[in-house]
Amino acid sequence: MEEKTYLKWYNKIGYGSGDIAGNVVYAFLTSFVMVYLTDTIGLASGIVGTLIAASKLFDGFTDVFFGSLIDKTHTKLGKARPWMIYGYIGCALTLVAVFAIPTSWGRTAQYAWFFIAYTLLNGVFYTANNIAYSALTSLVTKNSKERVQMGSYRFIFAFSTSLIIQSITVAFVDVCGGGAAAWRFVAIIYALIGLVVNTISGLSVKELPEEELNSGIENDEEKKYGLVQAFKLLVKNKYYMMICGTYILQQLYSAMIGAGIYYCTWVLKNKNLFGVFAWAVNIPLIIALIVGKWKGMYKLNKRGYILATIARALVIVAGYMGSVPLMMLFTAVAALGQGPWQGDMNAVIAECSEYTYLTQGKRVDGTMYSCTSLGIKIGGGIGTAIVGWLLEISGYVGTNATQPASAITMLQVMYLWLPFVFEILITILLSKMNVEAANEKLRREKGIE
Repeated sequence: MEEKTYLKWYNKIGYGSGDIAGNVVYAFLTSFVMVYLTDTIGLASGIVGTLIAASKLFDGFTDVFFGSLIDKTHTKLGKARPWMIYGYIGCALTLVAVFAIPTSWGRTAQYAWFFIAYTLLNGVFYTANNIAYSALTSLVTKNSKERVQMGSYRFIFAFSTSLIIQSITVAFVDVCGGGAAAWRFVAIIYALIGLVVNTISGLSVKELPEEELNSGIENDEEKKYGLVQAFKLLVKNKYYMMICGTYILQQLYSAMIGAGIYYCTWVLKNKNLFGVFAWAVNIPLIIALIVGKWKGMYKLNKRGYILATIARALVIVAGYMGSVPLMMLFTAVAALGQGPWQGDMNAVIAECSEYTYLTQGKRVDGTMYSCTSLGIKIGGGIGTAIVGWLLEISGYVGTNATQPASAITMLQVMYLWLPFVFEILITILLSKMNVEAANEKLRREKGIE
């Protein structure tokens, strides 16, 4: 029986464009905040890493909190869209604040400014915006194919934006003068672009009535639940835990790839190669999302990451050979293998949410999508912190003209070896994440078509 369709092509594209706004924040932050702090402001990488780690502890509970609030929200705009649209205003302001540390202040004041701005950005505004944006996948359509298509459009925009940000930012900052004021100006431009696009994206789709979302499954009157019960519902869902783990590992992987700005500057002796590697990472992902027809998500995701793991092993070999072309080739193959999961990730989370509904009888779409923000904050944040700690341990000093051999060795570990390790761990998790089959079995048992 053909599934009912809910969206037009422009709804899907409009929704997907929201990741331009998300990655204006995420790509800019993960790729450049550490090098801005160490090489421009002159802060110690180890202290910055510790502050980022402390920030993650401080905002570690806000993901489930905001997810629960979204589930309880009832407005004319719906459950998620108000949080997505209005939350980004705070994202724009705090993104600028992170890259606007007063150079005339003392070190303690500068560290405090960064900690407050970074924590508000990640722990409050980005969390509210990102969980709401992700939850819309479940709230605007019940069609599984449309959910996959929404995810594909979303990540096409995400990787395109990451590609642009990573490719032009170094040159953009140099053109603007290359100092702290230049970083602040670039942050303002990016924040304004994100604010406009996020608003357009939020208004491009309409959430379904709750009666429509809950139709097709017999269910008692939906009971209210608090934050503690919401947390228990998530923990009971093994697939949610697997997705959280995968998402965290992905962000750790991305943080190490983002450290490529250091690798290109000090190992390859050309910081502009960072933008070239961005093409090798993002173009294959975009191609995979455009041409891919994701059927049977479980097998495709698992096989794709097996390919990605092999390719990252070959990147290590090429790196020690000193062959930049081979490094780029195998980086591209790895990205191609990651493509299926990037395209259907939101659809898998929607299936995960359906699993909770089928097993627990409760609709927790907003709370379920907390895994996206949780993964970004823990994985991306701790990943950036680890970069800072490893640089500090290695003896790296951003304001020095040269770096010791220990720092060069550490950069090779960070950029070559750690991404390979994370790929192995993700492949193991994906091999166990067959939530589609679990849901099909539950529907058969309940007699649901």
